[in-house]
Amino acid sequence: MTTDRDRAPGAAFDLDAYAARIGWAGERRPTAEVLRSVHRAHALGIPFENLDPVRGIVPSLALADLQAKLVHSARGGYCYEHNTLLAAALRALGFGITLLCARVRLGAAPGDVRPRTHMLMLAAVPGEPTPYIADVGFGASGALLEPIPLVADAELHDAPRRHRLVHTPHEGPLALWTLQSRTGAGAWEDLYAFTLEPFEAPDYEVINWHIATNPRSPFQHRVYVQRTTEDGHLALSGRTLTRTAPDGTVTEQEPADGEEVLRVLAERFGIRLPEGTCLPG
Repeated sequence: MTTDRDRAPGAAFDLDAYAARIGWAGERRPTAEVLRSVHRAHALGIPFENLDPVRGIVPSLALADLQAKLVHSARGGYCYEHNTLLAAALRALGFGITLLCARVRLGAAPGDVRPRTHMLMLAAVPGEPTPYIADVGFGASGALLEPIPLVADAELHDAPRRHRLVHTPHEGPLALWTLQSRTGAGAWEDLYAFTLEPFEAPDYEVINWHIATNPRSPFQHRVYVQRTTEDGHLALSGRTLTRTAPDGTVTEQEPADGEEVLRVLAERFGIRLPEGTCLPG
């Protein structure tokens, strides 16, 4: 059942335009298959990018602005934008959504405790006892392509990727879940850890501002763009373009200058910025 606190604030959500943007034409009912297909279509259809923060702009999380940017323009966004948009779409389809926040573990040194800065959500399918973790905003080649049931140690094969959720011992009163991705070498790698404590829109406004403006935030100084396709994963980090094939093969190249970077964004990622835009290396 969708409650008032489940509903997205602000402007009305244009489900038709969203479906066209992600290339989705499924049945509009809150079923597990619809959840899976919408999630995958979004993950493949809209790129991850932090091009606003690196240009000194704090991305708006207002639904009207998100639709203008991610749905009606040739742009993408980072986790707060992607997952706020997905949450609005899933609510419009009749799913119950609880917003969550995670500590990113990918790339952290042993013992590091990072703040909760990553947005994700718990999606309830009417009539099903087990909810799902949904997340289309984790900018990495091991990100979820499909929602994963909230079941410990059950492996999800969201081809070509594999994921699982595990319980992690800690001292808090709520169970700590960790999402892991299987690497090409066959090991399980932590992506992030979270509890089921609900977060609200004002919480993300604060976190979004911090990530976009804090001088220590990596998203403020370096370009990070990601795009997943059915035949691989593309990433632009600074001016290094990396392609990861489904078999794990990695190739790299360096765009020659800022103009070539803008061409790469348009041709390889489907992102078009205003003419004359300058990006940092």
